[in-house]
Amino acid sequence: MHLVLVAHRETETNLRLVEAAPPGVEMDILRPSATLSRLGAGDAALGRLDVLPTVDGIEPGSWELARLEAEGVHVLNRLRTLSSTHDKRRTAHVLGAAGVPHPKTTNVTAPQLGTRLSPPFVVKPRFGSWGRDVVLCETPTEARACLDRLASRPWFRRQGVLVQELVPPIGHDLRVVVAAGQVVGAVRRVAAAGEWRTNVALGGRREPVSPPLAARELALAAAGAAEADLVGVDLLPTREGGWVVLELNGAVEFNDTYSLDRDVFAAAAEALAEAAFGPRHEPLVAIA
Repeated sequence: MHLVLVAHRETETNLRLVEAAPPGVEMDILRPSATLSRLGAGDAALGRLDVLPTVDGIEPGSWELARLEAEGVHVLNRLRTLSSTHDKRRTAHVLGAAGVPHPKTTNVTAPQLGTRLSPPFVVKPRFGSWGRDVVLCETPTEARACLDRLASRPWFRRQGVLVQELVPPIGHDLRVVVAAGQVVGAVRRVAAAGEWRTNVALGGRREPVSPPLAARELALAAAGAAEADLVGVDLLPTREGGWVVLELNGAVEFNDTYSLDRDVFAAAAEALAEAAFGPRHEPLVAIA
């Protein structure tokens, strides 16, 4: 039994998932270009394509994932799932269609503010990550200045920018990792001093947490709406005591801090193996 992660990089998460393969399952990491000659009907693959560093799309490999599925490979995190979890405009659509709480979101394609949303709101790239080019605009003047600055970005010229209703930040959020319909990991992310965003790339820190039942249920609903087999679900707490799904990450990275009642990598690898081959852990291939 062979599980291949389809990815361009041997990240810590990808390597740890391979190490945690259940008994009887062989897991590897392959670049998309190497998968077509290695996989066939009866194999399984996990799409781990990430957002491009230029934040204007998904890494190469979409064609290969589509071909694998057409040739009978059991593909987890299929191409449409990666689109729903990386393209934030698509995320808003699938979550809205499923009735999952999500900030109001609109796409602006010109520097002029053609949106009915009123500040304060957040401006962000459609394929953003790492908190890059995410701006909080609290007044119309700030919004116009922000759009004027971003209008020179190549990704803006191609795709416009998302304007999203602000969920008032309270300094922390929750990231939940869902694998094959199971909550396998979670952390509380705390923003750095003076920073409203909780991204670790911007100085935020991770803390162990046991997510409450309502947060777990919402994360599972969001993963189901995107048909995601392995996904990170970012949840914002509201001042009323509820939760809102902010974003989905189809190539989520995690570490030991995410572990709940068992090792997060073992829990994720086992859930993915069962999704691909059933509880007997028949061959699974993860594609990153």
